[in-house]
Amino acid sequence: MVHVEVRRASAGDAPAVADVWLRSFAGALPTVRKAHSDDDVRAWIRNVVVPDHETWVATVDGAVAAMMVLDAGSVGGAGPDGAGEIDQLYVDPPSQGHGLGSRLVDVAKLRCPAGLELWTFQVNLAAQRFYERHGFVAIGRTDGSGNEEQEPDIRYRWRPAD
Repeated sequence: MVHVEVRRASAGDAPAVADVWLRSFAGALPTVRKAHSDDDVRAWIRNVVVPDHETWVATVDGAVAAMMVLDAGSVGGAGPDGAGEIDQLYVDPPSQGHGLGSRLVDVAKLRCPAGLELWTFQVNLAAQRFYERHGFVAIGRTDGSGNEEQEPDIRYRWRPAD
């Protein structure tokens, strides 16, 4: 029997969080230029993401298999309308399709009941399908000039049902 746990990341999780991020990015976005080296990504996750941001992990039998960075803001959400922001959500390729990403989105919805927003790249069709299954709707598209990868992206929003 597999044991799955969703919890806040600790400093000791940073190497595994970085591994998941790097493998997932490479698997999902092989045509997207990575803006930073693997070492820079590892340092960013170790020194900035895990200690300074609301970072969640989903573990399978104790091993980190998915990660999410959530900006829930101090009260009610990050945005001016109270919406939170899913800044990063990555599932290790061998662990995809087992509900880990869904569990992390559920945490985000509970933490940000006023709503959520996020960006995903236009080439990431699997992510688009995933977010749309979870009630997110596309609210805008860009040519990518505003992100480090210079890759066209889509802004998604989720709002709770009235």
